[in-house]
Amino acid sequence: MEEFLLIFRHEDASDKVSPEQMQAWMEQTMSWLDDIAAQDKLVSRGNGLAFEESKVVKSDGIVTDGPFGDIKETIGGYIMVRAESVDEAVEFAKGSPILQGEGNSVEVRKVAYYDGPE
Repeated sequence: MEEFLLIFRHEDASDKVSPEQMQAWMEQTMSWLDDIAAQDKLVSRGNGLAFEESKVVKSDGIVTDGPFGDIKETIGGYIMVRAESVDEAVEFAKGSPILQGEGNSVEVRKVAYYDGPE
């Protein structure tokens, strides 16, 4: 069994989604997570990622404020699941309520663990 990170990418919808719709999506998300957990496949519920108190460090050492929600796409959060294959992890991702938003996506990445030198 492998572990996969499901990374939620979304476009800024703050001016397009009502508070009621956001609440409905949150309830759907909790239900979706509960379904994965009931299969003993949820490793971590992860967290959402805030824009406040955030910085971007670049390879040249420059540090900037951000990321900002006014860019086209942002990473909104993540969860970690346990799956037999990337295909099974993709099936979990397909059930994510974030996909109801136009332009949103879920990136599925296998977690690579390094045990150190042998």
